[in-house]
Amino acid sequence: MAADTASPPVTIAHAVYALHTASILIGLSSAAFIVTAFVFGLPSIVAVILNYMYRDEARGTFLESHFRWQIRSFWFALLWIVVAVAIGITIIGLPVAWAIAVGTGLWLIYRIARGWLLLKEHKPAPIADR
Repeated sequence: MAADTASPPVTIAHAVYALHTASILIGLSSAAFIVTAFVFGLPSIVAVILNYMYRDEARGTFLESHFRWQIRSFWFALLWIVVAVAIGITIIGLPVAWAIAVGTGLWLIYRIARGWLLLKEHKPAPIADR
């Protein structure tokens, strides 16, 4: 089943990518890392809430993959922040924690850019379990 390009789930998917992009830009333009601004910033928190609210409406369309892509981006970023903090607790682990945070930030830029470009082309986001 194809999703109407003007349907609420399409608009929500675009809004979620825009909110995540805003969090990334906040992370780039402030003292915060991209990944911390992404996970703890208000735009991304609102975005993940919107994902959960509207994902049932996207079920069975190409948008379902985007909602899943967006949700997974958020939760994996949170996971990597927890790992970085756990490693960074010691002074010896700080460089590794920093590398994890920077790497996760670059990964987030890739995920949001790739997903949004695919959405604009009305193509599904890549899903690993297909």
